[in-house]
Amino acid sequence: MKTKIIAIPSVLALGALSITACSNPDEKPAAAGTSSSSQTSSDLSFDTSSIQAVPEIEALVPESVKKAGTLKNGASIDYAPAEFFKSDGKTPTGYDVNMADAIAHVMGLKGATTEHAEFATIIPSLGSKFDVGISGFTITADREKEVNMISFIETGTAFAVAKGNPKHFDPTHVCGTTVGVQNGTFQFDYITQLSKECTDKGEKAVTIMPHDLQTDIAVRVASGQYDATLADSPVIGYTIERSEGSLEQVGDVVESAPQGIIVSKDNEQLTKAIQAAVQYLMDNGYVEKILSTYGSNQGALKTAQINPQV
Repeated sequence: MKTKIIAIPSVLALGALSITACSNPDEKPAAAGTSSSSQTSSDLSFDTSSIQAVPEIEALVPESVKKAGTLKNGASIDYAPAEFFKSDGKTPTGYDVNMADAIAHVMGLKGATTEHAEFATIIPSLGSKFDVGISGFTITADREKEVNMISFIETGTAFAVAKGNPKHFDPTHVCGTTVGVQNGTFQFDYITQLSKECTDKGEKAVTIMPHDLQTDIAVRVASGQYDATLADSPVIGYTIERSEGSLEQVGDVVESAPQGIIVSKDNEQLTKAIQAAVQYLMDNGYVEKILSTYGSNQGALKTAQINPQV
């Protein structure tokens, strides 16, 4: 849960992706936008242009952000449907990207800019390179020590395997398997804990294969290099839908937890402005509409909390 989990290049049609091009573990997959995804799958976006500024929320925005005129968002843009590139391979979209724009409009800004960054680098870049990070960040007590977190969606974690589960992966007994996860995510910590439980019982550890990009993991699962991957349930579901039959979910959704927008602890004013904007978007149905665009509205929360107890 960045919780993050399975993205596909340009909402990647895995069946159309060249698996052999990614046989080298250190080789990156083709750039987003190179597959023949349809307009409806790769260019989904919620139009936020009609969302109006709310004066009382606009008054909360720090002067430095007002002067810039835009909200600078950092995201690992490889994680459909939360964040991915449109078919042009350049334009970010996804429900996290739309949320950044919607928040910016409520705050009286021109909009948001979402720039790609490797997931593990986003928190250290807050306050300098980015104003916020909206990129599937699962809210945890440890993260709340580092940054302020504003909740807006709740997701779970799920495993995906190659279609037909040819390696007979059992999500209730992962000892001795090879699982791909993204660096810096809740899933990395979760599978690490499961692996420790295996060794504590005298069984084989999980071979954990960390990557900076979720797209790299998806192709390796589909090609049989890894037994499974672990990721956010909306991401798993969306990935499977777009994989042209290459992947499927195994087991139940587990470890349900809220995700949130991260802001530097040094910027309490911006934190309060973001919280107010998110609550406005919740109260007026925008969060559900944004998530519904990508089939994920079931996880919409009703209250935007700053650093909720988890």
